[in-house]
Amino acid sequence: MKKLDGKVAIITGASQGMGASHAKLFVNEGAKVAITDINEEKGTALANELGDQAIFVKQDVSNEDDWKNVVNTTTDKFGKLDILVNNAGISVNKSLADTTVADYMKIFKINQLSVFLGMKYSVPAMKNGGSIVNISSMNGLVGGAIGYTDTKFAVRGMTKAAALQLAHSGIRVNSVHPGVISTPMIHQGDSEAVIKEFAKAIPLQRVAEPEEVSKMVLFLASDDSSYSTRSEFVVDGGLTAQ
Repeated sequence: MKKLDGKVAIITGASQGMGASHAKLFVNEGAKVAITDINEEKGTALANELGDQAIFVKQDVSNEDDWKNVVNTTTDKFGKLDILVNNAGISVNKSLADTTVADYMKIFKINQLSVFLGMKYSVPAMKNGGSIVNISSMNGLVGGAIGYTDTKFAVRGMTKAAALQLAHSGIRVNSVHPGVISTPMIHQGDSEAVIKEFAKAIPLQRVAEPEEVSKMVLFLASDDSSYSTRSEFVVDGGLTAQ
């Protein structure tokens, strides 16, 4: 039996990178998946690749009406909702002094507000309990870029607050804290040399592949983690343990 047989999931920011990796693994493990993203071309292509077990819904994760549509579309298509993976996120590589209010609000809306909205509108559809996996970051545990760190700490806090409120409903809420993962987010501009040098500081001496995070997300989405809630799961090669 596959780990997610009979389960229905929503995964945000899933057209590429870690989100796409999560979607592929979930489908391979038997789930039906609603892939959401602002990138319609890549999201549609991935849903077509995954076949009848996946649909694509275009979504601005910071938009309340879009969240209502995603949940309604998912439950209309697949009949229920068991899993939410709040994966969408961005980072703006600017100093504190150079970060504008517009920059900051964009990061806040995509990284933090989206998680609140996702939980708010998904929970009523999880009538038989479920699992919410909020993707934070190692920068939700230690300092990093302004805006990105702030919002990833907030995701960690929201996870704990929601887990306490939702436990009586049989809904588990956990956060995942990836370290340096080989995704389009870290391959912006001329970053290869910087990443290669930084990898030397990681105890495991390498950058992770998205699939390594996906396996943790799968564990938390599945019944294998049935007694885990309000917890932080770190996938960083030992970086924050130093």
